[in-house]
Amino acid sequence: MTAPYRSPWMTDELDMLRATARRFFEEEIAPKAEKFRTQHHIDRDVWEKAGELGLLCMSIPEAYGGQGATFAHEVVVMEEQARICDTTFGFIPGAVNGPAFFHGTASHEQLLRWMPDIAAGKKMLSVCITEPDAGTDVKALRTTARRDGDEYVLNGNKIFITHGKQAELSLVAARTGGAGAKGISLFMVETDKTPGFKVSKVLEKIGQNGLDTCEIFLDDVRVPAENLIGGVEGKGFGQLMDVFVRERLSIGVVGITCAERAIELTVEHAKNRKMLGQTLWDFQNTKFTLAECATEARIGRVFIDSIVRDLVEGKPLQPNDGMMAKWWGSDKQCQIIDRCLQLFGGYGYMCEYPIAQLYMDARVARIYGGSNETLKDLIARSL
Repeated sequence: MTAPYRSPWMTDELDMLRATARRFFEEEIAPKAEKFRTQHHIDRDVWEKAGELGLLCMSIPEAYGGQGATFAHEVVVMEEQARICDTTFGFIPGAVNGPAFFHGTASHEQLLRWMPDIAAGKKMLSVCITEPDAGTDVKALRTTARRDGDEYVLNGNKIFITHGKQAELSLVAARTGGAGAKGISLFMVETDKTPGFKVSKVLEKIGQNGLDTCEIFLDDVRVPAENLIGGVEGKGFGQLMDVFVRERLSIGVVGITCAERAIELTVEHAKNRKMLGQTLWDFQNTKFTLAECATEARIGRVFIDSIVRDLVEGKPLQPNDGMMAKWWGSDKQCQIIDRCLQLFGGYGYMCEYPIAQLYMDARVARIYGGSNETLKDLIARSL
């Protein structure tokens, strides 16, 4: 039997982090996951526990309350969450991408003001970009921000906002100028103390039901002018695009990891499932299917690892790499999990089986972070 694959960027330090993250997910998340899915949010004490363990905002500099770690540290936590087939703990939106959006766009003073509480788990951050008519096409957003003395007045509608109900802080994209990209700015809204920031009920989804995904209405929301992120109007679109690259890579990481986990679960099931006087594993179709799935997952893993290694070595993340990782990883995630579920037969259709949870949670990965079709179009433009 061949030795298990080990990512080339792994270190002894990351092995210790993996042990900590595995213990956290096994003890704090897995036993309560069904409760979290039913109530559509995790318990806040669990989020705070993650902050105490240093699992939030890991790549944020220590000066702002983070760990000053690398993206590889965050990948390890993503992998351990995928290992228990969980999406109830909003690690990517709340601990990686939300803080990265904020860190990549805010001024030093703004980071000192808000980031330490986010990193400690004392406050949650949501990112309010998507609108009913402006998803992947961020340039089409209609939410407005009008200057009124020492304040901005925000009006508009946001949808599909993760942590929309729980977050005390929301990074809101709004239009301060004309049409297109140049008129977009970002604002920090302290939702727990700002009238007019109205959160609708949590939206019912096919999967990822442990996340409080909401529609939000901004009705004459007044925020201090000092809450304009970066202090300059009209730079929001460029700021967002820079951070989207890492978000897309994160989706690709989780996609490949979930595919790998599906294969592990299916191999175990196939070797134990009795069928027609033998095991499911004894059928040639089973072996061929899993061999094909394992090969495709390894291709994705090696590509992801090459990008993570470059980041650890200080090389800049290329936009195309993030987009390629996202569409390939999420496509393979859905395809491989579907093929694995088929080998479970009727049991794969039962929610109590982890393979079913992987299947339900996977579908949206081809949509959020930029639809795969749009990303392919963007990649093609650079060829």
